[in-house]
Amino acid sequence: MKLKKLYFLFIIIPLLAFTTHKYYLSLTQIKFKEESKAVQIIINVFMDDIEIALNKDYGIDLQLATKKELKNNDVYFKRYLKKKLQFKINTFKKEFIYIGKEYDGDLVYFYLEIEDITEVNSIEITNKILVTHFPKQENLIKTEVHKKNKSVLLSKDNYIEKLTYQ
Repeated sequence: MKLKKLYFLFIIIPLLAFTTHKYYLSLTQIKFKEESKAVQIIINVFMDDIEIALNKDYGIDLQLATKKELKNNDVYFKRYLKKKLQFKINTFKKEFIYIGKEYDGDLVYFYLEIEDITEVNSIEITNKILVTHFPKQENLIKTEVHKKNKSVLLSKDNYIEKLTYQ
């Protein structure tokens, strides 16, 4: 009996202490391309998180990366991103174009672009992606403008940041 108690204390309890912890993080990469006069944006999020958010928000069943995947899911992705993500370039609000998405393992990559940008002195980012459904969600923003790299970490309580490049 004593041996069972010792086994329990020294083996089972430490194993229970190391349960998997879920991290809620997205990455948004923003790059100003002078030659094409565009700001290119790549966002990657965990597939299961974006699926949960869209299923709840729009009352749908996406079933991403399966044979039963909703055929017109880009409509929902575009709508969601337009609602949760805004940009101001040089203090002017700019709409992005949703180019598409790509799956890679457990990630979804979204490709966006803001056209007709001749100069970037500042970018203000509002990023509320997934924070409604996952309060611990953090959204890392990495930018490259005029060979200057800047990063910021946004969250549910701090979801707007202005980065300057002068």
